[in-house]
Amino acid sequence: MSSPSESLIKARDLASNGNYVEAEKQYFSIIQGNNVDELPSNKFLQEQEFSILELGKIYQDNKQPDKLKQLITDSRSILGNFAKSKTAKIVKALIEDFDTIPDTIGLQISATKECIDWAVESKLSFLRQNLQLKLSDLLYKNGDYKDSLKIINELLREYKKLDDKSSLVEVQLLESKIYHALRNIPKSRASLTGARTSANSIYCPTILQAELDCQSGILNAEERDYKTAFSYFYESFEGYNSQDDSKAIDVLKYMLLTKIMLNLVDDINNILSHKNVVKFQSKDIDAMKSIAKAYSNRSLKEFETSLITYSKELKSDPIIKNHFNSLYDNLLEQNLLKIIESYNCVELSHISKTIGLNLQQVEGKLSQMILDKVFYGVLDQGNGWLIIYDEPRKDSTYEASLDLVKNLSNVVDLLYEKASALN
Repeated sequence: MSSPSESLIKARDLASNGNYVEAEKQYFSIIQGNNVDELPSNKFLQEQEFSILELGKIYQDNKQPDKLKQLITDSRSILGNFAKSKTAKIVKALIEDFDTIPDTIGLQISATKECIDWAVESKLSFLRQNLQLKLSDLLYKNGDYKDSLKIINELLREYKKLDDKSSLVEVQLLESKIYHALRNIPKSRASLTGARTSANSIYCPTILQAELDCQSGILNAEERDYKTAFSYFYESFEGYNSQDDSKAIDVLKYMLLTKIMLNLVDDINNILSHKNVVKFQSKDIDAMKSIAKAYSNRSLKEFETSLITYSKELKSDPIIKNHFNSLYDNLLEQNLLKIIESYNCVELSHISKTIGLNLQQVEGKLSQMILDKVFYGVLDQGNGWLIIYDEPRKDSTYEASLDLVKNLSNVVDLLYEKASALN
């Protein structure tokens, strides 16, 4: 690479010294071509590229999303001078600069849609497809699953016609995530199977393979196969960790989640003591350890305390939140069964007081348990009692009688067929 011009060196020095206002002016001077006569055309285009990307990073670091969106708009006037691949690289980089700026997903979606329209007008198909995939991912993160899926379906048709396996992997993986968010697990698994099939026929980058393994782990956890889920999460963690990707800690939490669901607290301590994991010690990991301890002790009170203390860490991730809701229900059932096991009839107020929940919550959970046949009983809400019955013994006489009638029916049918043949 040729050495940078004095103008670019000056802009970089101003930025490194924190003089962002002057640096911004200097970068715009280069972008607008004020020194076009000073440099050969190829080098000047390179200088413009660096200026656009570095200015985008300044807006990203200083949390200035409006200026970043305006930079994307202003840059379009000169992007036509670049090769198509270079144009795609610059636009994608600027759109991704929004990723680390909090609460800007709406602005990022708007900027991406404008770029897609511009790409269509400029007949930049490759860029348009990449931006549509990014838009679909943003809509998925924003909860607009229907619109996200619509874009995915169009992209799938295009990539299948082009037989673009590498792009198909990304699209099918995102499709799997969307169906999972919609709680359509069979379709989510089918999309993931398609993504893995496409990935097997190409070189799959480490991060993309880690994403595939993570999604496989999530779907196995949904089916309560936590042992297999842990294996996938472990492979995913290794992939992310080898690339120093920030998602590694999320996958580590999923690994701990599977061990909690299997009630293997000792395994959790072994995982956290591993040399590759020690650097991830944080409040997120403390939250998982706290839940593990509460579940191991079968203490509903400790569990609720952990949920309150680490509310942000445990409820911000929908996957962990979903499984912990299931874990809480199991723990609540176990505690209720322990309280009522020595009674034939017990006051609901006594159960409520013992377990530390309000009467309405206790009634609702007991009703659900009776309907699910966790135990046999009836709620006498007039008197405020729970009446527990012994588990009814199964009388096999009825089933034996039905089998006898069925066999006799078969005999009669055979005799009728033989009689018909004789006639």
